[in-house]
Amino acid sequence: MLMVLLMVEAAAALRLYPLARAKPLCRIHTVRTGKVFHTRQHIQGDHLYFSSMTTHLIKHPCKKNIALYLGRQVFFTRDNFGSSLPPFSIPTSLQVGTPEVTSAHFAGSVLLLVVNQKVYIYDYEANSWNASVGIEHPVSHISGDNCCYSGHPSCVDISDSVFAYLRGDQIPQTNIYFSNTWGYRFQKFALERQAELVGSLGGTFYFHSLSQVGLLLIDQGKAMFAYSDHPLNRSFGLPFDYNGTLDILITPGQKGILIFWFEKSLLVSRNAGQLVDPVQVQEGRHILHSSISEANISIHTVAANENELAVLTRENNLYYGNLGILSSSLIKFADQNIWSQEAALMFTNVGMLEILTPLPDSVFLAFDFQKCPVNTQAILMDPQLQVDVCKVELLQGEFENKMYTIDMNSQLELSALMIPRPGTSPVPLVMVSNPHSLGLQAVIYEDGYTYDGNTKHRLNISLRQQHHWGRADPNFTSSIKRPTMSTITLDIANKEISCVDLKPLTALISVGCDLEKKIVIQNEISACYNGVLDPVALQDNYSYVIERDAYDPSFRGQRAAVDLVVPYPYEKLGCPHLVYYDTPWKPVVELWREGKFQEVVEAEYVLLEVNGLFTYTYLLTAGTALCSSQPQNWSTILEQAGDKGPFAWDRENYVSCHDPDNHAPLRWPDVPYQILGGPTQNKVVFDQRNGIYIFFLSIVDPYYSYCHLETTFSVYVHGAFPQSVIPQEVTVALVTAATLLSVWLAYAVPKQLGTEKGLRFKGFWVGLCRRCRQSCACLRGRR
Repeated sequence: MLMVLLMVEAAAALRLYPLARAKPLCRIHTVRTGKVFHTRQHIQGDHLYFSSMTTHLIKHPCKKNIALYLGRQVFFTRDNFGSSLPPFSIPTSLQVGTPEVTSAHFAGSVLLLVVNQKVYIYDYEANSWNASVGIEHPVSHISGDNCCYSGHPSCVDISDSVFAYLRGDQIPQTNIYFSNTWGYRFQKFALERQAELVGSLGGTFYFHSLSQVGLLLIDQGKAMFAYSDHPLNRSFGLPFDYNGTLDILITPGQKGILIFWFEKSLLVSRNAGQLVDPVQVQEGRHILHSSISEANISIHTVAANENELAVLTRENNLYYGNLGILSSSLIKFADQNIWSQEAALMFTNVGMLEILTPLPDSVFLAFDFQKCPVNTQAILMDPQLQVDVCKVELLQGEFENKMYTIDMNSQLELSALMIPRPGTSPVPLVMVSNPHSLGLQAVIYEDGYTYDGNTKHRLNISLRQQHHWGRADPNFTSSIKRPTMSTITLDIANKEISCVDLKPLTALISVGCDLEKKIVIQNEISACYNGVLDPVALQDNYSYVIERDAYDPSFRGQRAAVDLVVPYPYEKLGCPHLVYYDTPWKPVVELWREGKFQEVVEAEYVLLEVNGLFTYTYLLTAGTALCSSQPQNWSTILEQAGDKGPFAWDRENYVSCHDPDNHAPLRWPDVPYQILGGPTQNKVVFDQRNGIYIFFLSIVDPYYSYCHLETTFSVYVHGAFPQSVIPQEVTVALVTAATLLSVWLAYAVPKQLGTEKGLRFKGFWVGLCRRCRQSCACLRGRR
């Protein structure tokens, strides 16, 4: 499965153009500042070195002035090599042994280095060194990425994540380490099917544009990527030739663009390793060579930024190109004596390239730096290059280099402005990474209008998950419940190499929780509004008593030993919602975003009384809710909760009893069905008890939102008559005895009145009544 494009993706081709002699690439100058001591100084620590015959220059993707030069000497700069520098050293106290650097990476505000097969951390803000913890086996390389968009939690997580591994080790038994603490502490990482993989390890990377971990497998001259999560874990990336040992450069911006290179090979992938293509050497429209090796080019070093690529060769040639959305182009610049064994490349800005060479000093320990700044835009204007004019004058959008969030059932609307060169018809394209587990789809449409004589195009982009448009195969998006990352890029198809300043517009998309969302329980009829409770009293340290036979602090429905006094948190809950005990009830849940009402939530949710009250049940059972499998309940959730506590039922562990993939048999159809909302009309039924209930509510539907939407609210149940203090069994016995006695008297009394004893008994009552009437008459006469 490949990167989704809205138009057919053209084959990546990097073009080389022949070039006649032209003006020099740059004016070489030497940086000699920063030397203040006139005698040799002793530098504390062991001088680091990079044993490769090539040079690497690693720039911090977010902090543009911070960089690390790796060569026979190692240099760390905080001003883009704007001053002379002593060689970079590691403290002797760390006892690194041989101070050979094999890999380095900037993670946030620290520099990580693999020195003598161990990982060390240099905090350049505090000027301190530390050794990483948790790595128990030798490692040779370290990899990671940096997000420069914002302080969004997902962006921060990208910069935190680091892998350490031993390149060349056999994959089934290799030890891979992962850190989410900038490399300070590592733990072992294993791909689910790592033991089944064949070959040696070429690298371990976190491809954030795919939300996948990728392992590069090398076997018998071929390489391919294995991925960690659905759906890419079911297959491999397409194999490609692997000759020599390839260094892998992840370009900034989370676009999924990878550059693979060594002396005789240069390859590019635009989809995090799913397709890896060799660079084709072209002249005009004709392919001269299918690969760099056939062109007899010896690469010395490579540099790349978000959109540009540069190559310095041992043949004293400099090649420049762009990294377009469909294809990239590479052009050979004029010859100039610019190569040396210590030369390195770096981009200092868009279209600004620099060839850097450290120069030792015979007096000072600090090295000078020879710089050759190359203005690519100025060189490309040379008519001898025969470069086509850029067809677009302007491409801009408010979403460039920003980060957005798409929650489930949400839609993102972006817009951009394109002004084409008169007489041209450039084609805008949108590329969305990570469609596999997201089913993310973008729709672009144009509005053209004329302003100040120029035709302008307003590009509108609508982005949403296909799953919620009903356009995705369920197997294609079965991991949609998992939050992921994606990148959207707007560019021009087959853009000319002269479009140096016309950068693709890129935004990072967090397909996950929208932190602006929250749920609120509708409270139109409160106990205070109806005069049942006094709001003044509720605010005055109000508390209430829960009887010991009505609650269980362990939430298992067992009676407690003592009554519970509960203080009422009025500031948090306000006045309780009023509920009549004898009417089935369920709360009305509202979704709000940024203080604005969005909708009434119809998704599935669960309730739990926070103090352990169990004097309520549910209207439906598992059977009447038409469950096809045994539903979850709070008891089963609590058994599996572990350290999460009693309120652990959420969207991540919820399994619907109506899901056809849920194969738990329906063994107890008469148990209460404890899920509200969704496809059923389930409600809460209260026992004959008046009082306050405080409920925890959690949305458990995994397809409603990536957020853990939870809230706490209160209700006051009223209208229940007080229960009798006499036990029910005693009452039943007395009523039965009284009924039997009445029946017996109705039969026995008339029969006994005809006997002598009955006549005497009757006469007694007749005389008693006569005397009572006489006494009453005397009393009335005296009045």
